Amino acid sequence: MTMTTRPRVICHMLASLDGRIVTEGWPLSPEGRRQYELVHATYEPDGWLCGRVTMQLHFAGGVRRDTEVAREYGGAPRDDFVAPGDHESFAFVVDPRGKLRWESNDIDGDHLVAICNERVSDEYLSALRERGVSYILAGTSDVDLPLALDRIGAHFGVRTLMLEGGGGINGSMLRAGLVDEISVLVAPVVDGRVGTAALFDVAGASMSPRRLALESVEQRSDDVLWLRYRVEAT
Repeated sequence: MTMTTRPRVICHMLASLDGRIVTEGWPLSPEGRRQYELVHATYEPDGWLCGRVTMQLHFAGGVRRDTEVAREYGGAPRDDFVAPGDHESFAFVVDPRGKLRWESNDIDGDHLVAICNERVSDEYLSALRERGVSYILAGTSDVDLPLALDRIGAHFGVRTLMLEGGGGINGSMLRAGLVDEISVLVAPVVDGRVGTAALFDVAGASMSPRRLALESVEQRSDDVLWLRYRVEAT
């Protein structure tokens, strides 16, 4: 039997009644919005994970030029890098081609770990090391998500990981069978804006609908509803 070190993954999101996740402009009180972080803390996670787009919008120090991203490595396999120091909690970003620039290895007290493909340039990896940013190299083009999760567990001792990305990374993780639980705070809001991101967005026909099992329902402040689902095995 093949042993895995991958952490338990909880997809934790705040969504409107129609499944939208871009919260700007929602008529929701500060106390209602605060429920997201309060529920997050109840899981006592070791880290959280987002995709490139979410990190670019909220946390990164910018993006690299296309000419820089286009420089790819084609040599022998390289090792992952775990930055020196004691790190108790982690922020993981799935950034296959290394598009994001980072000025620090810390996001709100969580140690930053970049997850890239194996073709990112030596120059980019050197810049990450200089800033104390850890990294995982998994997959030759897109990130190999199962492999990346195993290394998250093996390198950093993460046992509970919150998936808090946009619809793209959430959908990719669900499609790969890597989501164990879905935790959704449903805001008392109908968004209705066509084209805004949804909880799970996967392009093409490769995504099969997944059956969920309801674990619990709880009404929170400001009429926010917390739904917990177990993702059933296929």
